Amino acid sequence: MAWLSLRDIAPAAAAVAGVLLGAAVGSMAGSQALGVLVGAAVFVGAVALRDALQAQRLLKWLRGSMEGRAPRTGGFWGEVAYRVERALRLREKALGDERERLRQFLSGIEASPNGVLLLDAQEHIEWCNAVAAQHFGLDPHRDLQQRVTNLIRAPAFVSCLQEGAFDEPVLLPGSAERGTLQVLIRPYGDGMKLVLSQDITERERAEAMRRDFVANVSHEIRTPLTVLAGFLETLAQLPLSEPERQRVLALMQQQTTRMHALVADLLTLAQLEGSPQPAGDRWVGVGSLLDAVRADALALSAGRHRIEFSDGADAEVAGNDRELLSALGNLLANAVRYTPEGGRITAAWRWRDDGGGVLEVADTGIGIAREHLPRITERFYRVEGSRSRETGGTGLGLAIVKHVAQRHGGEVQVDSEPGLGSTFRLLLPPGRVRRRAASNEPLAA
Repeated sequence: MAWLSLRDIAPAAAAVAGVLLGAAVGSMAGSQALGVLVGAAVFVGAVALRDALQAQRLLKWLRGSMEGRAPRTGGFWGEVAYRVERALRLREKALGDERERLRQFLSGIEASPNGVLLLDAQEHIEWCNAVAAQHFGLDPHRDLQQRVTNLIRAPAFVSCLQEGAFDEPVLLPGSAERGTLQVLIRPYGDGMKLVLSQDITERERAEAMRRDFVANVSHEIRTPLTVLAGFLETLAQLPLSEPERQRVLALMQQQTTRMHALVADLLTLAQLEGSPQPAGDRWVGVGSLLDAVRADALALSAGRHRIEFSDGADAEVAGNDRELLSALGNLLANAVRYTPEGGRITAAWRWRDDGGGVLEVADTGIGIAREHLPRITERFYRVEGSRSRETGGTGLGLAIVKHVAQRHGGEVQVDSEPGLGSTFRLLLPPGRVRRRAASNEPLAA
């Protein structure tokens, strides 16, 4: 409070000084009283003028941008200027901190995989992130302050906004440009609304695939079970001759084998989807893989086809030998099933120009029409309704091949034409193959 004391004392001190000086001057001029009054008035006026000038400087700073320092004049007005400047700088810092927090918050929302749309009380767009702009076809800058129902005209969305039915999410069907959206609206603040959008196209597709998969498995298992139940009823109720009995038992065995193969393939798919990716440091000789599937292919063909194998002695693949054997076995089994007697089947290894490799199975069988090729690796997809069942297939073999290829960083490539046979290639990337050193010992399959 020293500044306040000095300000209070200054006029009094000036007055005393003025009185003493005025008295001295007045005594010399012959009018001491008049001299005292004049001296006191001059000193008080000087103090008041100085105070007014300081106040004027402070007022000028306050009327301006206030970016620089406040006037440092000392005294009362200097203290006022300092207090005002300090309060102003603290407020600016607080506003800066708030702006930074808001920026970080909006950056976090911007990074969200879901769309976020902020609406004011009149349903005008206050802000939206890039995901919401993509979901609804908006411009995140141009469309601000536009009424949302003028831009998003889906009837379900407009109805939800108008009726205030915010308890359940709204589904907006997909289009050629955008997938299926799930939109959730939540009120907040004073009449404002938060619109959250999520692209559930993949979830819907996965759910549809799950339903189809369950339906297909149920159908595939129900068919042999129905046959078995019918045969068991026949054996229990009808007197059969020995040849008829043997025929029924053979058919029952066939259906049991088919069911067993289906369950085995289902378990294989479950293991492929649920286990970690094969290690990249476990090397398997390609020659060993081809040798291991050779016997099964020859047994399945029973001499009806000409089957040729390349040795693949100079190549190794990094991965799971059982998965690779399963993929090769399925490709060869399909080639045998769909190649007429006397046809030719080849299993070979080829190096690619980029350093990768190809496990290739080709046949001269019935072939596949072009329109079926994009879907033949789907589970239970049938090129013809009964073709796979008649040949003993489960409809899961090529799905297994695709999963094995993907788990080893590769892909499946198919070339086929009706009547001209098919060629299936399991393409493996350079990081998964290497040339085998001559000194390496053969690896067991």
